[in-house]
Amino acid sequence: MKRSDLAEFEIEEEGFKLRICRGTKNDSPKVVAMGTASPFPPGVLEAAAAAQPVPSPEPVEQKEEKKDENIDFIKSPMVGTFYRTPSPESAAFVEEGSVVEAETAVCIIEAMKVMNEIQAEMSATIVEILVENGKSVEFGQPLFKVKKT
Repeated sequence: MKRSDLAEFEIEEEGFKLRICRGTKNDSPKVVAMGTASPFPPGVLEAAAAAQPVPSPEPVEQKEEKKDENIDFIKSPMVGTFYRTPSPESAAFVEEGSVVEAETAVCIIEAMKVMNEIQAEMSATIVEILVENGKSVEFGQPLFKVKKT
C-alpha cells in the first residue's frame, strides 16, 4: 500500500468483503474481513491481520432494568395463529387488567386447522397483550405480560 500510495482498498465477492485502510504514513494497514467464503489462499488474511490487529469495538454498556419478580409472561406453547376471541363476533377472552386463574382460557392458537385453547396456567393479572389478533406466533413467544397474584 505504501509503494502504490494507497490509503484504502476494498473488495467484495459473494458474501465476502475485505477492506484494508491506512491512516497516516507511519500507520500500518488495518484489515477488516467479513463473510464466510474467502477468495484468498489460506493464511493470507491471518498474516495481514497479524501485522496490525484490528481493535475490537468498545463494549456497549447495557442498561440495568429493575426486574419485578412478580412480572411473568404467558408464552405460546406452539407455532400457529393467535386469536384473542373464540369467534369473530365474540368478545375477547381477556383484556388488559383482567384477573385470570390457572384454568382461565386467554386465547386460541390455530395450528394446522385445529383451534387450541390456551390457558393462563397461573393466577395473575394481564398487564399487556403482546400480540395482535390474527398474527402468527412462534413456540415460546410471549403472548401476554402478567403480574402474578
